[in-house]
Amino acid sequence: MFTACRLFLLMLSLLLLSACNTAPYSEKDRGLLEFSARLTVDRFKQVDPSMTERFNNALAYAVFPQVSKAGAGVGGGYGQGVLYERGQLVGYCNLSQTTVGVQLGVQEYREVIFFTSPKALLDFKNGWLELAGQASAVATRQGAARGMNYDPGVMVFTMPRDGLMGEVAVGGQRFTFKPL
Repeated sequence: MFTACRLFLLMLSLLLLSACNTAPYSEKDRGLLEFSARLTVDRFKQVDPSMTERFNNALAYAVFPQVSKAGAGVGGGYGQGVLYERGQLVGYCNLSQTTVGVQLGVQEYREVIFFTSPKALLDFKNGWLELAGQASAVATRQGAARGMNYDPGVMVFTMPRDGLMGEVAVGGQRFTFKPL
């Protein structure tokens, strides 16, 4: 039973990831994604006011309003987002995530990736940037962003949305980007 469940979740994750497109299909979908991204930025600033300085000073930042992930031994996740450079929308991006380890559950979270280095931003745009699971910080309390350092020009913050997931797993995230 457990193996069948794991196989089903893996197949479902692969199906969802293969069906995804970088840019939202319709103008309405793009508008909704952009609106959700603005709300996500506001939420991060509300929870931790020190994030305002990060948004103002970043060379660029990618906002993923909703990343959904599931796992049972093997896991996967996906989210659509937008990329801003100097506060201006420049394109759409996807996040895909894979994990392996002891894990069971379903979870949704928000994610923001800040870029301070032109090389890191170029790597992101070209699909060369991959992040390991330990490259994140959870911004759920005031001051969480203070004192955090950029690791090769990239810093990731996440904020839980919904779900329950227990995991001791390793994995990473890959990105695709499509300019406006």
